[in-house]
Amino acid sequence: MAQASRLATDVALGGDSSSSSSSSSSTIPRLVYGTAWKRDQTADLVYAALRAGFRGIDTAAQPKHYDERGAGEGVRRAVAEGIVKRQHLFIQTKFTAPDGQNHMAPYDLDAPLVEKVHQSVQSSLKNFTMDDGQEPFLDSVVLHSPLDTIQDTMTVWETLESYAPRTIRNLGISNATLPIVEALHSRAARPPAVVQNRFHARTGYEGPLRAFCRDRGVVFQSFWTITANGRLVQGEPVVRVARGAGVEPVAAYYALVLGLGNVAILDGTTDERHMKEDLEGVEKVGLWAEGEGAADWEAALGSFKTMIGDA
Repeated sequence: MAQASRLATDVALGGDSSSSSSSSSSTIPRLVYGTAWKRDQTADLVYAALRAGFRGIDTAAQPKHYDERGAGEGVRRAVAEGIVKRQHLFIQTKFTAPDGQNHMAPYDLDAPLVEKVHQSVQSSLKNFTMDDGQEPFLDSVVLHSPLDTIQDTMTVWETLESYAPRTIRNLGISNATLPIVEALHSRAARPPAVVQNRFHARTGYEGPLRAFCRDRGVVFQSFWTITANGRLVQGEPVVRVARGAGVEPVAAYYALVLGLGNVAILDGTTDERHMKEDLEGVEKVGLWAEGEGAADWEAALGSFKTMIGDA
């Protein structure tokens, strides 16, 4: 999908201190297709999402909740049919520690921690090997959650760093507090390029963490964005934007979340019509906000920020 508005343009990944490397993925799509809990539908849904225009895929090496192999199958099918080229995609997976796994873990549960990381990464690379014979790579690997100690967290992080920038092009962390992100940012040779956390009221919509990320060029990846926020989706700012831009409420809501700055959203819809509506709707809002709707957009965004405590 051609992108014309600033709101729908891929966001720069500035958190990686080596992101100027020609082999680093330097941007991420604003909407990333989320594959959690898709089970045996994963391959078909990933293929459908790519056909609809998504260019970012989020998965995890955690068979308990994700079918990473299926995600790879969906990508290969789309690439084989010429829908997209691998180099034009942003593929993100995760390393999940043992306490987030079950008996289907992608590594030996009795292996040392460093070896667990290596086995997980190799499993992910295998799942995303294309049929063109080129060396596989991952645009982003996210630590699914901090480990019990900062020492173990750093051990995993430093092991992932050993694959950068060629095989793993960006690193990130999920389900993390601001102190953990600050520690990684100050200690790591390659600090987080992305932070993936829930976006909901009980954490104050991660206001301080998002501000930290904005100030340092780190992309905040929002999930639980719709499920946890019925009040926001039905709020006046969303109604104003949806009516003014002529889009569905979900697209208007996503546009407002993206308007917070340096944000990408995990969109896990299983409806192909909604896939297209979300992508096209955000672009439509962006064009409206840069044109005849500029005043209404600024007012709605200001109200939205007040609702989540950003004002």
